[in-house]
Amino acid sequence: MKSSERMPVLFIGHGNPMNAITENEFHRKWQELGKTLPRPQAILSISAHWVTEGTKVATTGHPETIHDFGGFPKKLFEQQYPAKGSPEMAKLAQELITATHVQGDNSWGLDHGTWSVLLPMYPMADIPVFQLSLDYGKPASYHYETGKQLNKLRDKGVLIIGSGNLVHNLYKVDWNGGNKVYDWAQEFDAKFTEWMNKGDHSSILNYQKELGNVAEMAHPTNEHLLPLFYILGLQQKGEKVSFFNDKFDMASVSMRSLVIQNA
Repeated sequence: MKSSERMPVLFIGHGNPMNAITENEFHRKWQELGKTLPRPQAILSISAHWVTEGTKVATTGHPETIHDFGGFPKKLFEQQYPAKGSPEMAKLAQELITATHVQGDNSWGLDHGTWSVLLPMYPMADIPVFQLSLDYGKPASYHYETGKQLNKLRDKGVLIIGSGNLVHNLYKVDWNGGNKVYDWAQEFDAKFTEWMNKGDHSSILNYQKELGNVAEMAHPTNEHLLPLFYILGLQQKGEKVSFFNDKFDMASVSMRSLVIQNA
């Protein structure tokens, strides 16, 4: 791929898989992003839904659409996202990450953390997409430092997206909807937002110590937070954070999302 103007990076709160096909404010914002962001030559997705032992990168040329959920309408299972993969960029990602051995994987497709967001953003599925997995056994600092090493991809026209949720506790979801939001969820969301606005990555990387029980409530398991550390690791001097979709869904899922790019 040719060199290009440096691409922004995104963290997207994907939430309920139905957001992929539901005409709500989250879906509409994803559609808007696809029209307003610089057009990528390829997309690297770091999704909360590919958790592995060790770090892997998807090298397949034709990734399948993975419907990794249950209990949803047939229409959602019928959705396909037939984007090509990008073995070339996957190989470059392997070379760039020197802190650990990155294993190529030719079996993983596009999980719903990836395609549910890209379906509204780029509905033609005409941009190559590949994924990087989350080594769940590693600390926040590992994911942050790994993200740093991917910066060269941005200059190759690769849009890097972290897909998770800033607050994600499915045990406390209010399936009846409404405007209820738990105090601990609001506190976690507000504190992370404050730290990101200040560029205080040290506090973010030590969030469990800083926030204690609030952190445990916001993320009983933290796979939905881990993609954010890659995106913050990619932030360069002079780049600013802008937020969108800064709402809660079902009381315990923060949809807050962000773009990092030059001010």
